[in-house]
Amino acid sequence: MTEPAQVAEGAEKDPRGDRWGTRRFSLRGRVTLLAAASVAGAVALVSLGAYLVVKENLYQQVDDNLLARAQAAVDSPQVQTELQQVPGAFLASADLQIGQLTVGEKIRLTYPQSGSRPPYGADEIAVASGTSPFSLRTDPRTDSRVVALPQGPGQAMVLAQSLGPTKRTLNELSVVLFLIGGAGILVAAGAGTAVARAGLRPVDRLTSAAERVASTGDLRPIPVSGDDELARLTQSFNTMLGTVAESQERQRQLVADAGHELRTPLTSLRTNLELLLSASRPGARTLSDEDRSDIEADIRGQLDELTQLIGDLVELARQDEPRIEHERVEMVDVVERALDRARRRAGEIEFDVSLQPWVLTGDTSALERAVLNLLDNAVKFSPEGSTVGVRLYPVGDGTAVLEVEDAGPGIADEDLPKVFDRFYRSSEARTLPGSGLGLAIVQHAAQRHGGDVYAGRAPAGGALMTLRLPGATA
Repeated sequence: MTEPAQVAEGAEKDPRGDRWGTRRFSLRGRVTLLAAASVAGAVALVSLGAYLVVKENLYQQVDDNLLARAQAAVDSPQVQTELQQVPGAFLASADLQIGQLTVGEKIRLTYPQSGSRPPYGADEIAVASGTSPFSLRTDPRTDSRVVALPQGPGQAMVLAQSLGPTKRTLNELSVVLFLIGGAGILVAAGAGTAVARAGLRPVDRLTSAAERVASTGDLRPIPVSGDDELARLTQSFNTMLGTVAESQERQRQLVADAGHELRTPLTSLRTNLELLLSASRPGARTLSDEDRSDIEADIRGQLDELTQLIGDLVELARQDEPRIEHERVEMVDVVERALDRARRRAGEIEFDVSLQPWVLTGDTSALERAVLNLLDNAVKFSPEGSTVGVRLYPVGDGTAVLEVEDAGPGIADEDLPKVFDRFYRSSEARTLPGSGLGLAIVQHAAQRHGGDVYAGRAPAGGALMTLRLPGATA
């Protein structure tokens, strides 16, 4: 009882498997089969129509010819032979079976001695008796077409013509149509195979490229030939490969840069910890309270730096994730929340704020982090007691700009193109706390929302950061 259950279970898992004796055709095989089937259907329809038309015409010609000769036989004069008078048509009907049917006290059929007796039956007798104007039928016993026309009182002229030649012609026609149709199907199958092979060659290249990428990670583009749909598919695949390669390169660069940035604080942290551990060993030279305090302050600073760096790396990784759902974002609320957080760590630095309503669809947390990074960056470079300007206003082209202006020394011309690169820090910023990822996070958030961010000089000499975002007034 277990075997049927096992068979049923296997059938449920793969109902299209070998249990039904079926196999899946490749796309090339399906194209070939479709071409052959289409031509076969068209040839079959054309051949059947041609055969039926020719058959109808041939049989109609036999009937017309037989009726015409029967009428000519009826109209022909009588000819006196040695024994009796017979219709003259008897002398010119070597290719027909012809006879004169007489109905009286008995039924008598007269036909040429050199010919054969035509078949007759009730239809022909009815014509001779005058009860039917004529008859035209196929005699199944002799496989011939039989016609009867009245010739006079009690008489009818009966003619019969064999259908053998006509059927042989139709048989030959069917053979010719079959051969031509078969040849057409073979040619169509060959053409379908050639077209499928040529048309699917780019698909084969794409398949090989995908398999190569899966097995080796090689993201080299594949050659593109032509300008058809398959060429566009190849170009799209190459674009995808380029995007993946660019993403991998960014990841490798991020890992390399992160490793480089982590190495310095980790080395310093290790050195300070080793000093503390060495001083705590028996017999070792003790550290003064001032040195111990300095080392502990360095450790706290290095831990803060590591924490910020790791947080920024996590933020970049989170922003790289695809976002499916977005929400309505009030930029005024976003900027005000970021200002509340920035004021708590700004010390004596003030903020001059001017905000106009602006609404867009996006990720609130990502935009708030971007605005906070701009504010923290301005605070970091501004001296104590200075003012950071914050302005949000539409510019009239479907976008609004958020400008953050600090009172610091500004950005050198050689640093302007690089300030948004990951881990880039100018010579002035290397002595200040930071991971070098803050402005990179700002740029990433702006580009994800269809905008961008720019660095420039403020009229007072400080740095001016401009975040441009699409949206609408509230």
